[in-house]
Amino acid sequence: MVRTPLTPEERERGERLGGLLREARGARSMTEVAAEAGISAETLRKIETGRAPTPAFFTVAALARALGLSMDDLVARCALVPA
Repeated sequence: MVRTPLTPEERERGERLGGLLREARGARSMTEVAAEAGISAETLRKIETGRAPTPAFFTVAALARALGLSMDDLVARCALVPA
């Protein structure tokens, strides 16, 4: 299966999400947050660095819960900004 390439806007949104999650994680280790969210530390690393710009909804929801973030806030802060 060939995946459709992401647009620059989608990549930017993924980078924004990664930055928000990294900021919310603060001094907590990647391993600690990933374990609490039920994902691997490598998956969290890829999301935070933008290498996985379109993580699954349930992954984002689990991370939001583990970090005490509101999904509404994440959506608002990661929404594509019209050019």
